[in-house]
Amino acid sequence: MGTDALLRTVGVGAGDEVVVPAFGNAEVAEAVVRAGALPVFADIDPVTYCLDPCAVEAAATPRTVAVVAVHRFGRPADLTRLREVGRRHGLPVLEHGESEAPCDELAQRRERAAYLDAKLRGVRTPEGDGGHTYQQYVVRVPGNGRPDRDAFARALRERGIGCTVPVKTPVHRLPEFRRWLVCLPETERAAEETLALPVEAALTRREMQRIVSACNALGGPVAVGSTPVFGV
Repeated sequence: MGTDALLRTVGVGAGDEVVVPAFGNAEVAEAVVRAGALPVFADIDPVTYCLDPCAVEAAATPRTVAVVAVHRFGRPADLTRLREVGRRHGLPVLEHGESEAPCDELAQRRERAAYLDAKLRGVRTPEGDGGHTYQQYVVRVPGNGRPDRDAFARALRERGIGCTVPVKTPVHRLPEFRRWLVCLPETERAAEETLALPVEAALTRREMQRIVSACNALGGPVAVGSTPVFGV
């Protein structure tokens, strides 16, 4: 069921507020606006990249009528704690989910993710979670923010490694939502540091080794304008 339909099922309308994440999924906030309501952005958990239940509780007001939990990168939101918050405030928690992969593909992705977990250096790998389906394998490039991550990504692409920045601009920073001023430090930090590496089931062992070799040769953040020197 799409977000518009989910909002209709709980009667979201003009003057209402709906708590949503700002880390990706602009369509969720857009659906809230189409319903005539106000999207209220709450911060994320830095491990799961999903709504932080404590931030949701802090964002709730008497006008709040629902929370939309978005599952990110194949890792589920903490629905147990979010629903506890919902019960305390009389709010339904709606789920914006991700499509599930076939079991064989999921097993292969997890196998490749485990290989990357064990071999990668110089980036922060995803923290272990048995429920992670690795729709995307998202690492953090530590350093001084976006320039380091972007330089790291450019250097990988020059080595033929297809990587993507999962969220270039948080939703609350988009022009159509910028009028709602809010401080979301974990969302901002994740947007500056995260990078999605290949983890598709079709990747061969040699391709996985190339990913590891390219990442580890960088040895951490790359300064803007520098020429990376790679090992073999």
